Amino acid sequence: MDGAIAQQPFVLSPPEAPVERHGRVDLHLPAGAGPHPVVVLVHGAPLPPGVEDPRDWLLYRGYGALLAEQGLVGAVLSYQVTDLAGLPATVDDIAGMVEAVRADPRVDAQRVVLWFFSGGGLLSADWLRAAPSWLRGVALTYPLLVPLPGWEVDPRFLPIDALDAGATTPVVLTRAGQDRLPQVLTGIAAFLDAAARVGRPVRLLEVPDGQHGFDMLDHTAQSREAVRAARDAVVDLIRAG
Repeated sequence: MDGAIAQQPFVLSPPEAPVERHGRVDLHLPAGAGPHPVVVLVHGAPLPPGVEDPRDWLLYRGYGALLAEQGLVGAVLSYQVTDLAGLPATVDDIAGMVEAVRADPRVDAQRVVLWFFSGGGLLSADWLRAAPSWLRGVALTYPLLVPLPGWEVDPRFLPIDALDAGATTPVVLTRAGQDRLPQVLTGIAAFLDAAARVGRPVRLLEVPDGQHGFDMLDHTAQSREAVRAARDAVVDLIRAG
């Protein structure tokens, strides 16, 4: 994804929220003292060299503001994967950032959703396999759930296999029907089949005419409704119980 695509506008226009940058985490903060539930946004990977920090993309700034408008903290992480062999260190790094977010006094550490996008989908496997008690759910948007051809990936990072571990944390999955990557659609279909087999609850949101990145590339009523539906599903997860 080049810089021009990275700066395509978000399909919705939520009011801007105050944003604080703490190391490699941006916090989009709602009104009020809190503590507020938090949604941690994990962007796609790997990114080409020289691409702007995803925290500055209009896409993720839009999602952060959208969540803050709902009274949630939107925490946007920044990380880079340069070598697939480094995925274990990357996931550990992300886990450390999640803990730092949970430690913020304005955050309700017991009400957390992790939201993975695109190639970040592979990084969801650990959380799908063994979710801590504070994790209310996992959201996946046009996720890569199987490695691309030629990728040598440790079995730890296979979300479909992770479903066999017996965890029951619910999932919200958004599928873009016109995804340019056939592996994304194949992986989603296999994931849904595996989830049904083991009884994992999955709320599927369909964007039949959407392409990969529809939330910034397809400025249509369907895209806007899909993003609102994903937001509402995440809110339902985080406020359940």
